Amino acid sequence: MKIAIPVKDENLTFFSNAGHTPNFAIYDLTGSGMFRSFKLDSIIKNPRTDIDHDHAEEDHQCDHGHDDEEHIAQHNKMGEALSECSYIVVKKACKNTANSFTSQGIKLVKYNGEALDVNTILKETSVSFK
Repeated sequence: MKIAIPVKDENLTFFSNAGHTPNFAIYDLTGSGMFRSFKLDSIIKNPRTDIDHDHAEEDHQCDHGHDDEEHIAQHNKMGEALSECSYIVVKKACKNTANSFTSQGIKLVKYNGEALDVNTILKETSVSFK
């Protein structure tokens, strides 16, 4: 099973705003119960071209009301890029971002903690991956 998580860079620092993240880390989940483990598969760049990934605003408000066709199409690029994933861990996701994932069958797992370390976050949310 593959799980995506938004990250700032190769240092795998969690990025709370899934729609504006510069990158997504893709993990393979293997085993079950106490034998579950996560292995980094790849890091892919966020495919949206309507935001400046080098200056992405992590705290940017998602409720921007952009419902035009092109804006939605930009969001949908994320779901398409992650279509092999079963889950994505998010702290924030606007409706267009959430729809881009759910339309591909990707389930959103809400993270409410304060950790920035991806490995910690995956362990804390692992009970959600079924």
